[in-house]
Amino acid sequence: MATIGLDKLYYAKITEDADGNETYGNPAQLAKAISADLSVELAEATLYADDGASEVVKEFKSGTLSLGIDDIGATAASDLTGATIDQNHVLVSTSEDGGTPVAIGFRAKKSNGKYRYFWLYRVIFGIPATNLATKGDSITFSTPTIEGTVIRRNKADTAGKHPWKAEVTESENTATIIGAWYNAVYEPVYQAAENNANT
Repeated sequence: MATIGLDKLYYAKITEDADGNETYGNPAQLAKAISADLSVELAEATLYADDGASEVVKEFKSGTLSLGIDDIGATAASDLTGATIDQNHVLVSTSEDGGTPVAIGFRAKKSNGKYRYFWLYRVIFGIPATNLATKGDSITFSTPTIEGTVIRRNKADTAGKHPWKAEVTESENTATIIGAWYNAVYEPVYQAAENNANT
């Protein structure tokens, strides 16, 4: 179903242990969302046998997330891009800066009035693009755009897989999950195998 809105843009800082496994901090609002464009790149392989395609494998490789936002504050800019806030509260960007990975959460309103909620588990952002223009006869808003690379997380979930995105649509069955969506980055929960439940 088509979406007609976008809001509640949050991020959560990531800390990593010696093995690179992620622990997510408390989500904080990033900015007011204007747009979010997510494109995905797949690793693809085709096995040919008996003069035709026998097997096709398509796996997530990486993605690109482009966020249009109303403004990015100094704290969020520092957390996302590695820029430093000096003692005078000035955000200083250097050539040595490198963004640290964060998780990104947001929701999109569907045309039926319900919402679709997202968490992207590991996004590394670059320096925000800034568009500036002089004031003319009419008012034109200039807003920043920030682009990040979406990759899978290092920490395996309980199924032994490495998720890159969690997505849920608002319904009666998901009310509890959605009510806590921005309290913490969502961790997948799988049903135990039927034979494990019977032992």
